Amino acid sequence: MNNISIKRIYNPAEEPDGFRILVDRLWPRGMKKEDAAIDLWLKAVAPTDALRKWYHHDGGRWDEFRHKYVLELKDNPAVNDLLLLIKEHKTVTLLYAARDAEQNHALVLLEFLQNH
Repeated sequence: MNNISIKRIYNPAEEPDGFRILVDRLWPRGMKKEDAAIDLWLKAVAPTDALRKWYHHDGGRWDEFRHKYVLELKDNPAVNDLLLLIKEHKTVTLLYAARDAEQNHALVLLEFLQNH
């Protein structure tokens, strides 16, 4: 599989990022669109609003969130769109806005893509 990584959207864009895809359902707070340096905003691959609101960055729900999000991804046609984009580009960076670098949906998405 091609080189896929994740990065917080608030960190500066860099050449090694390759094709940059925002994978959040909501636009990142405080980020101007002209400063985002994204190639694509793929909202449909993010957790559903219901799951996002249920989780609400509650670390105690992390394991259950991961499980529920993976179930969503298995039935999400946008994952196929994302896989095609990954095949088209040598390097892809999935961008997210969450503050927590160790418990966020982009980590789950990356793991899912690497395993499928």
